[in-house]
Amino acid sequence: MISILGISAFYHDSAAALLRNGEIIAAAQEERFSRKKHDARYPYNAVKYVLEEGNINLNEVDHIVFFEKPFLKFERLLETYMAFAPRGFKSFSLSMPIWLREKLFQKKFLFENLKQHDEKFKDINKIKFSEHHYSHAASAFYPSPFKESVILTLDGVGEWATTTVAIGKDNKLKMLKEIHFPHSLGLLYSAFTYYTGFKVNSGEYKVMGLAPYGKPKYKDLIINELIDLKNDGSFKLNMKYFNYATGLTMTNSKFSNLFGHPVRDPKKDLLTDFHMDIAASIQAVTEEVILRLTKDISKEYKIKNLCLAGGVALNCVANGKILNEKHFENIWIQPAAGDAGGSLGAALAYWHQELKKPRTDFKDKMKGAYLGPKYSNDLIKKKLDILKAKYTKKSTDETSSLVAKELSNNKTVGWFQGRMEFGPRALGGRSILADPRSEKMQKELNLKVKFRESFRPFAPSVLREDVSNWFEIDYDSPYMLLVAEVKKDIQVSMSEKDKKLFGIEKLNVKRSSIPAVTHVDYSARIQTVHKDTNHKYYNLINEFKKITNCPVIVNTSFNVRGEPIVCSIEDAFNCFMGTNLDLLVIEDFILFKDEQDKSLLKDYKNKFELD
Repeated sequence: MISILGISAFYHDSAAALLRNGEIIAAAQEERFSRKKHDARYPYNAVKYVLEEGNINLNEVDHIVFFEKPFLKFERLLETYMAFAPRGFKSFSLSMPIWLREKLFQKKFLFENLKQHDEKFKDINKIKFSEHHYSHAASAFYPSPFKESVILTLDGVGEWATTTVAIGKDNKLKMLKEIHFPHSLGLLYSAFTYYTGFKVNSGEYKVMGLAPYGKPKYKDLIINELIDLKNDGSFKLNMKYFNYATGLTMTNSKFSNLFGHPVRDPKKDLLTDFHMDIAASIQAVTEEVILRLTKDISKEYKIKNLCLAGGVALNCVANGKILNEKHFENIWIQPAAGDAGGSLGAALAYWHQELKKPRTDFKDKMKGAYLGPKYSNDLIKKKLDILKAKYTKKSTDETSSLVAKELSNNKTVGWFQGRMEFGPRALGGRSILADPRSEKMQKELNLKVKFRESFRPFAPSVLREDVSNWFEIDYDSPYMLLVAEVKKDIQVSMSEKDKKLFGIEKLNVKRSSIPAVTHVDYSARIQTVHKDTNHKYYNLINEFKKITNCPVIVNTSFNVRGEPIVCSIEDAFNCFMGTNLDLLVIEDFILFKDEQDKSLLKDYKNKFELD
């Protein structure tokens, strides 16, 4: 038995993953345990969890692999500062002490942190280093169901690479092409995230959600001024508009002057039609780049399968368009596509490439992304009693039918079941659920439960066999990473008056018979639910279908704005008592809000720093 521990850390979304003989045993992000969103610190709690899940001590682990090479990253920083000198001295002088104290000597720094887990761990030579984009590519290819695939990775930046193309065949993975820093599609998107007043590395999905409210008026301006885009999808950015290479901000005054507005201050400035148009424009440019890239690599390599990873692979709107273009027959996207997934990719790369271990059966190896902690009924009861919660316990079948009935009566449910998901999406393990047929649900969930911007869309979870009856897609999307249009026959046509509405005014117009999951452009971010990967969630939706003839429910992550997804029983209870959720269901323990002790209610709205 060979055990490999993978670690990603020190930029954002630290995580740990454990393999045993090539099988993924466990994987989790540090933020879920520390309750600090996008926690970048050494993932002490995540490492502790995966070792416990694997029932192994650290000194028994055979190999420990970090997801990138610090020396290469340091070389990139030095060369970048040299290239842009004397600009950027302030940024340089701020970053160097951290590099010289911790990051440059990362092997020793990791070793010291790892020793906290096990005093018998003495072998520093067990620690190895992968490359950032190699880790991304490995995380996408090795768990995929494909024997052979093209792999495209897109993110902000690793060591040097920002975009890579690789070919995977059997257990081999070979990098073929790279685009290097400072030219980065991820950083271009982040520059617009910053410009529209959202947080870089966490607000990008808000820009994607805001895009359908606007028109891509600035697409040509971006392509003409900011990015030199070739027919094959390769590109260079015009660095005179950006400040991220050496500065402390993403954009500069030339960027603001180009678009005629300053950077939005989220504390003072409301979102306007201008910001919606900007969001629509950068989303359109991103799709254009990705579609040119995928068209070119499909022509060049003539392989029918595509794997995707890197933070940009979480742009599910672009992913849906790749599928529709049909340059590839099959697409598989790593659910933890960002840096967290690098921990898993680093471990898998070591197993297959360094140890030359074969891939055996070709199927999705991510286990539905349910790779985090789960809790026994005995522990749940004990914790709920300590929390002074009022609950009833039902059989599994009774739970499904009761919760389905409550959902059909417009109740909102905190659904805490089985193992926690790995990656940024809740997939029916740590989810908030609701009825998609309600016209008010989208707004109510955003404002009263999630405490977040009203424009944010919600995703539908749909039974796999029913997906093509409700959406313009007939393809597995278990990880909620593909967007498709709602079927025409359930859409509600807009009146002439409605068509004249602009921006957030569009939000209140009913667009389909499942309005809570239909975005303003008639699209939806689909999660197909499969009986074999999440039996309990499948049964719940099936029960809801029996009552309502609708095999779709609203699924959003179990947290409030700025909070990581809940991980523990205490997290779930605190969130339940601090929001307007009606029910909390932890395995087969059912809690009704109106039965709880009112003194346990929490002021949760301001508990977490807004993202």
